[in-house]
Amino acid sequence: MSYTYPQPRPAVAVDCVIFGYDHRQHMPELQILCIQRSIEPFRGQWALPGGFLRLHETLDQAAARELHEETGLESVYIEQLYTFSALDRDPRERVISVAYFALVNLERYTLHAGTDAAQAAWFSVAKLPALAFDHKMIVKVALERLRGKIRYQPIGFELLPDEFTLSELQTLYETILERSFDKRNFRKKIHDYGLLIETGGMRRGKPHRAARLYRFDTKRYKALEKRGFMFEL
Repeated sequence: MSYTYPQPRPAVAVDCVIFGYDHRQHMPELQILCIQRSIEPFRGQWALPGGFLRLHETLDQAAARELHEETGLESVYIEQLYTFSALDRDPRERVISVAYFALVNLERYTLHAGTDAAQAAWFSVAKLPALAFDHKMIVKVALERLRGKIRYQPIGFELLPDEFTLSELQTLYETILERSFDKRNFRKKIHDYGLLIETGGMRRGKPHRAARLYRFDTKRYKALEKRGFMFEL
């Protein structure tokens, strides 16, 4: 037997804060992916990728679908962030948004816009355009989560190429956390964890001597995590 009540129902949406890390330029920077809206409201303005939840899907499925439809990205690290429910956050109707944040290796994916996005582009976190809806607030919360979580879980490796140098790894953490680490202490702590695999390759083309390349040992980390291992930087 089913029951229904004459209670107004708000619409439910998902929005995705997608972080990328561009290490290839002179000054590496943390970036966020934005889409330019091709429909009202806020047509022509930049926003986070997202859309409405469909009745036949879960929130996680909706987030993955919107991510793929609007940017072409799929199979990336993604997790639920926070629920935003301000009464006036959407001019169309009462909309509750469940936000997610994702981490993307820029060398692994080809970006393209689709559905209701006119175009998609990466912007430096320090130079974001004006964003539609309450997406500026969503970005703020996502940055706080990323900067907190990267210190106690090795999610930062999701942003790096498959092979990286220790200097590139340290620069990633310094860029995201906006602080400096002592080079010797940082390397000692990373090596002590035993989570890096030396590939045998070298990064060349630098003014100084070539640097060794490493990979993150995901299998070992998952095994250690089950035994209560804590990653901390």
